[in-house]
Amino acid sequence: MPLTDLKIKSLKPAAKPYKAADGGGLYIQVTPTGSKLWRMRYRFDGKQQLLSFGAYPDVGLARARERRQEARSLLADGVNPSAKKADKAAAAALTGHTFARIAGLPLSSGPPDLLARRFQGSSVHAATSS
Repeated sequence: MPLTDLKIKSLKPAAKPYKAADGGGLYIQVTPTGSKLWRMRYRFDGKQQLLSFGAYPDVGLARARERRQEARSLLADGVNPSAKKADKAAAAALTGHTFARIAGLPLSSGPPDLLARRFQGSSVHAATSS
C-alpha cells in the first residue's frame, strides 16, 4: 500500500531503524533519533544498490516519487543512478572552492602578510628590524 503524507507524519522512532515501503523500491527509513530518510533499493548489474533522496520533510512524498521515476528511467536506459549522482557531485567539486583548489593558488594572489601589518609601528617590530 503506498504511503500518504499523514502516514509518514505518524511514523514514530523505535529502538532500531525500520522501513515503511511506498512501492517500486522506494521507502522511508525511520531512525531511532526520529529522522525520516528517503531511500530506494534497486539492482544494477546483478548487485543490490541503495540510492538516497534526502530527509523528510525537506524532500516531500511527491518529490521522492519523482526522483524514484527518474532513477527508474535511468535504469531502463542501462545507466546506474548512483554513478550518475556521483558524476554530478564530482563535477560540482571541480567548479567549487575546494581546499585543494584554494591551496594550489600562488601566495602572491592572497592577502598581504597579516603579521607585518599587525606589528607596523610597534616597538617589537622596530626593535627586530634595526
